[in-house]
This record gives sequence, structure tokens and C-alpha cells, in this order.
Amino acid sequence: MSLAVPGRLVRPDVPGLLRRHWPLLPLAATVLFLLAPLPAGDATASGKVGPADAASLLLVFVCAVQALRGRVRELPPLGVLVLGAPAVGLAVATMTAGDPYAALPGFVRYLQVFVLVPAAVVLLVTGAAQFRLAAGCFVVLALVQGAVGVVQYATHTGASYQGEDVRAVGTFGPGDVMGMATVVAYGLVVATAAGLAPGLPRRLRRIAGGCALALVLPLLLSFSRGAWIATAGAAVLVMALAGIRRALKVVAALAAAGVVLVGGFGVGSEMVAERLTSITQVSSAPDQSVTDRYTMWAAAESMWRDRPAVGVGLKGFPANRDGHASLGLSSGSDTAGAGQAYLRQPLLSPHNMYLLILSEQGLIGLIALVGGWAALLVAGLRRLGSGAGGGAGGGARARDCGLIAIGLFVWQLTDFLYADIGGPSTVLTGVIIGLAAWWALPSRGAADSEAPGGAGSRGRAPGVAARP
Repeated sequence: MSLAVPGRLVRPDVPGLLRRHWPLLPLAATVLFLLAPLPAGDATASGKVGPADAASLLLVFVCAVQALRGRVRELPPLGVLVLGAPAVGLAVATMTAGDPYAALPGFVRYLQVFVLVPAAVVLLVTGAAQFRLAAGCFVVLALVQGAVGVVQYATHTGASYQGEDVRAVGTFGPGDVMGMATVVAYGLVVATAAGLAPGLPRRLRRIAGGCALALVLPLLLSFSRGAWIATAGAAVLVMALAGIRRALKVVAALAAAGVVLVGGFGVGSEMVAERLTSITQVSSAPDQSVTDRYTMWAAAESMWRDRPAVGVGLKGFPANRDGHASLGLSSGSDTAGAGQAYLRQPLLSPHNMYLLILSEQGLIGLIALVGGWAALLVAGLRRLGSGAGGGAGGGARARDCGLIAIGLFVWQLTDFLYADIGGPSTVLTGVIIGLAAWWALPSRGAADSEAPGGAGSRGRAPGVAARP
């Protein structure tokens, strides 16, 4: 760490920092490896194991090694329950599936995203500084992917939308049109929370605010209604938690940016306006994508009514879809552009995470997963409202971590109303749940401290057991 000395600044102890924080390298890689582009023309690559998934497995392995060495945070009983209960529900849904062997890949994926990765994050992140490092990776990822998306729109090399190759999809390709919108929204929420957070240096807050404004454009050009709604909801909550005066400044800046970009320069004005209008036309004049979504929602509910306790089993929705869906469901969605030829992709999920869990895992799985998320959200909001922070002497300075954690978590829970897991960015869902759990579930016995001279400055974060 750097030491302030009158007249000069001592250079940071980089080797020491790497020795103390090396377990977080796989966490940073899990986020930043999503910068790697998918193979051109391979829309099915979004469902395969990618570099970010491999990094998440390394993250889990490092966490296991550190746990054996006694160098991870100690969780309270609520943390063990919230992070462990989903595994039970997943096991029940796998064993009771019509084809347990076919359900096994779903069990592994769910276990990775909702149990192993969140647990690894909450155990390895031992202080506010490490939390900020992970959050900063989200902003870097969003800025790069957003820049690629803006170039795609400007050069007509994006995914096909309304007959033109202008939809910003970043490096994810047209087979995963929600990928760029998701990671850009994550970065925008993190930057907004950091820009509003008290205790951070003014220069850092200004940089964060500038990043948030820059990310508005690629989010608009993603033409993703679900991402827009989730981002608006999360941003409003973060601004309310940060204070009315700060919130009004951000609202004014975002409104000015929107007027300049869409009204002044006409960036995607007609398409954005049409997309915004379609949000209010879901019942009067819905497009085919909305009709398909409602039809699949009804099919998911019908599956749950057949097996209310355990559902049809993991990966069971596609096999049972046609037996429960109406004739209004189309055969798939059209994808093209961004280096890919025309391809029709089948509809394999209801595009609603809660209904997907309910249909495939029943009430047991829904209570285990969603009940845990609700507990984390309530605990996180209570801790933020109580003024708790990073520990003794670090309350105000660590409040930014709470704003970021709550903002990201609320974004994810809201987006689950319109989307479910799938694609390379899915692994980030596990990271976000882990960050939310880190904030909501402080270590037993001692909190993470940033106070000068505290345990964190002696090379070991509080709440981390000493080496045997």
C-alpha cells in the first residue's frame, strides 16, 4: 500500500499487494474474460463453457484451498443457510426429473451460478478495497463492450434489428443479444452508485459519474427493453438511498445526456422511441416477441400446476413446452448480423427466471432460491440503512460498497422478470449474488476494517482466520 509522507509519496508495495490479494485474480478474470469475442457466425457458442466459466471454476478451487488453510471469512448461520439451501432444492429437482441424466448438466450449471461462485466470492472478498476491485472490473468490462456496441451501430455491423444491422451486441454476437446490454447495465449501476457514494474522493466520484453517462448510449443502442427497465429501477433505488440532493443532480445529468444524444444528434431516436412505446403496448398491440413470452409464461405455469412441489426437473422446460404452450407460440426467434448469417433459434426457456425455477424446480426450488435472495436483499437494505460500513472507522467510506451491492442485486432481481440465465454473461449472476451476500452477511466476530492501523493494514483482513 502507498504511504503519505510530507513532501513525497512512497511507492506502493506491489509484490506485497499481490501476495495478499492473489486469490482475487480469478475473480477479476471471471469478469474480464467476457471481453473475449465469441467465434464469428457461431450463435450456439453462447451456451457453451467459455473462458469466464473456466475462470469461475478456478475461483472456486482457490476458495477451497484458502478454506483448507483457514484464510477465508467466517459466515454467520444465515449465510450458510442462504448459500447452501439452493443446493438441496437443485438436488431434489434433479433426482425427481423425468430424465435425471438429462437434468445433470442443468444441476451443474445452477450449482455453479447460484451456490459455488457466490460462496467463493463472499468467502474470498475480505475487505472493502477488494470489493471495489471486483466492482471496478464490471465498469471496465462495460466500457469496452459498450464501445464495441456503439461502433457496431455507427458502422452498421451490429445484429439485425428492423431490417438493419444496427443493434449493439458487443462481442457477444446476435446469438446472445442480451449479453452486451447486461454487462453495460451492470457497469452503469456500479458507476452510478460510486458517483453518488459519500466517502469516496471527489475525483473518483466524478470519473464514475462520467463513466455512467458514457454507458447510457450503448445501453440505449442495445434496444433491450428488459435491461432499460431493470437499470431504471436499480438507478432510482440507488439514488434514493444516496440522498435526494445527489439524486436530483444525477437525474438532471442523465436527462441532459438523453436529450443531447437522442434529441440533438438523433442517435437511434426513431428506433429507441418505437422500442420505448412497445413497452406500453404489451396488451393492446404486442409484437411477436411479446406474444411468445406471454405464451411461454403460461406454459411454465401449466408445468408447475402438473407438479407443484418439485416441477418437471432441471432442463425439463424445452421437453415439456409444446405440450403446455398454445398455438400462438412461434417456432423461434430470428438472428442475423454481426458476422453471422441468418439463423432461427428455438425458444428453450420462458424468459422469466422465477417462472423457470417454478416450472422446473417447483415450490421447493423457488423457496430455496428466491427465499434466499429475499433474505439477502432485506439484510443488505437494513445494513445500509443502519449506516453500517466496512467496520470500525470505515462506515461512511464503505457505504459505496453497500450502494453498489444493492444496486446490482436489485438490477438482477428485476431483470429476472424478463429474462433468465443463459449465455456467457450468466456467470456474472453468481458474482453479483456473492457481492450482495458479502455486504448483507458481515463476518462473525469482527467486521472488515479499513481503519488505519487496523488488522487489515497488518496484512490480514479482520474476520479471516489466522493460518493454523
